Amino acid sequence: MSSQKHNKLWGGRFDGRTDQLMESFNASISYDKRLWKADIAGSKVYSLALSKCGLISEHEQLAIHDGLSKVGEEWSEGTFQIIESDEDIHTANERRLSEVIGANIAGKLHTGRSRNDQVAVDTRLWLRDEIDKISKHVATLINNITNRAEKDVDVLFPGYTHMQRAQPIRWSHWLMSYAVNFLRQQNKLQEIRKRVNILPLGSGALAGNPFNVDRELMAKELGFDEISWNSLDATGGRDYIAEVLFWASQVSCTLSRLAEDLILYSTKEFAFVTLSDAYSTGSSLMPQKKNPDSLELIRGKAGTIIGKCTGFMVTIKGLPSTYNKDLQEDKIALFEVCDAISAVLQISAGVIETLSIDSDQMKKALSLGMLATDVAYYLVRKGVPFREAHSLSGMVVKKAETDHCEMNEIPLTDLKTISEHFDEDVVGVWNFENSVEQYQAPGGTSKSSVLDQIAKVRQNLVTH
Repeated sequence: MSSQKHNKLWGGRFDGRTDQLMESFNASISYDKRLWKADIAGSKVYSLALSKCGLISEHEQLAIHDGLSKVGEEWSEGTFQIIESDEDIHTANERRLSEVIGANIAGKLHTGRSRNDQVAVDTRLWLRDEIDKISKHVATLINNITNRAEKDVDVLFPGYTHMQRAQPIRWSHWLMSYAVNFLRQQNKLQEIRKRVNILPLGSGALAGNPFNVDRELMAKELGFDEISWNSLDATGGRDYIAEVLFWASQVSCTLSRLAEDLILYSTKEFAFVTLSDAYSTGSSLMPQKKNPDSLELIRGKAGTIIGKCTGFMVTIKGLPSTYNKDLQEDKIALFEVCDAISAVLQISAGVIETLSIDSDQMKKALSLGMLATDVAYYLVRKGVPFREAHSLSGMVVKKAETDHCEMNEIPLTDLKTISEHFDEDVVGVWNFENSVEQYQAPGGTSKSSVLDQIAKVRQNLVTH
């Protein structure tokens, strides 16, 4: 290979030309250009730190700051021109800065800085803002769930275990089971944000910064809570990205379960809910079809998100310490997962807000067989030990099945042959409203308990 002059940030040590395929294989500008705003913000603050320790003059610092603002305007307006030699966002911005203010001044910006700590601060800045956006999407979803739960608080429908009718509950109680889960996930995301919001800039390639730049100043200027404690960890650690990917995987699993429930409830066999046209599609062949594609895609995206998380964990599991080029893959997974979870959360919020329910159909789905546990509780209140009451209730169920009737149709005389504790007041058991209202303990499905859940969730929701 013939020698050539290099305009790469690392070109001085090399004489040979980089293979053309290697050029494109090595480049990340196609996706890390999303970091342009964070890269410019980090560079502006780093120039300030260089000025404070006397490595550049105030005039040079101002020129760099204004030049970077010009570069930022080009990105914002969509006029920034990426050229073939722009290996990544850092190279592109520094190249353009050199064109705007001259290479002599622009070339001082990277003093003591490595792309290792540069990309680390860029990613953390970008991710911090993305977490705030995602948290707002979670808040919107939770708000939509709680609003609907409050509106539909009097609606009863079957609760299921093992996909079998189990006990009558409030529709709003089912809704709040997801609201509580999503609130917990939002709290987790806020905790992750604290670990993301740590400044790695000033760590250099791995050994630190030799010019004693004021890292505390940079942290303050960029809004970080603290500075990283160890330069090797700061440049090579990606646990904060893994945390976000795992968080998104957890949330997507819950969203997938929500979607699965609603898909079932929207079938003709259940007919509990109807999705709005805004979140449904049709069939190219069957005109009658109204498909819950929004919910199916929510369910499908969970696999994509989990796959990205798993793939990234496999990437980092065998890496030696500090920075390795493998870590360039982190942004592919991070960007795709953040895009996916943001979309899924927003679609889920829209589905919940706009779907309609058939409260009559839900009521029809309630069957007296679901009150078998209430029979046991009735006997417990008469002083029968629960294990015995459970067995006696089972005998009542068996009697109804044998006689081909409902439990409330069994004559009192026959009930007394099962247990002498049955009396005239057993008629109060055959009431679905009474059934749900007995669950007054916090967390239960009574109206007061559900309203308390709604209040607690709203009180603890992070909306900013």
